[in-house]
Amino acid sequence: MRKLSFQLSSAYYFWLALFVIAPVLLILYQSFFEYRHHLTLTNYVTYFTQYTYLKMTFNSFLYAFWVTFLTLLISYPTAYFLTKLKHKQLWLMLIVLPTWINLLLKAYAFIGIFGINGVANNFLHFFGIGPKQILFTDFSFMFVAAYIELPFMILPIFNSIDEINPSLFNASSDLGANKLQTFLKIVLPLSTSGIRSGTQAVFIPSLSLFMLTRLIGGNRVITLGTAIEEHFLVTQNWGMGSVIGVFLILFMLLIMRLTKERKK
Repeated sequence: MRKLSFQLSSAYYFWLALFVIAPVLLILYQSFFEYRHHLTLTNYVTYFTQYTYLKMTFNSFLYAFWVTFLTLLISYPTAYFLTKLKHKQLWLMLIVLPTWINLLLKAYAFIGIFGINGVANNFLHFFGIGPKQILFTDFSFMFVAAYIELPFMILPIFNSIDEINPSLFNASSDLGANKLQTFLKIVLPLSTSGIRSGTQAVFIPSLSLFMLTRLIGGNRVITLGTAIEEHFLVTQNWGMGSVIGVFLILFMLLIMRLTKERKK
């Protein structure tokens, strides 16, 4: 049994070292080289001194915050009401189902919806409102990003609410609490673990989105992920791209630390 346990754990640590630790070390190593492959700290100095990179970092956090906020605003009441339904697992599966569709296909679908001759503008035209530039705006980017991230916020919140002992609701009612008081004193505190998990699952990927910034944002929305793609695939400045990747990893670890459940 011990031998089997050692073999299983060895496979896990080998996978972790090869596909997690090694790539991070390679990115860290590459960040100390300029585009002429000279060892330098210029890339880090550039990141902290150029307004472009500082603004891009701020915008990445701002977009990630709004996407997470909008997703949470929709997901919490959705998850709460799902737990009250008779066939809640079926409805939950229908919500998760869009995640099986390729992200690129969903992005192109929204290009058709938000285009000048798309469904959204046809709907506005029905009310006498002329065609509007919906695509390639901050609104369209955050809307599509929030839509794609919704299931990843709903799932953990749904699980945390669904696991609450029903006897707590009966006890709250017996003690004279109304529905609002029960929600604020029981449901919300006991579902914070789901909110933390959902925040991690949405905020962290939202920091590094790049496909949606290209297709939906029309390069008007610049994030850390967009900059990394630009440096690695266009300018071929792998050192600067690696620096941004290093800070992106640090930001992700910081978010995980801030949203980590506190031991009582």
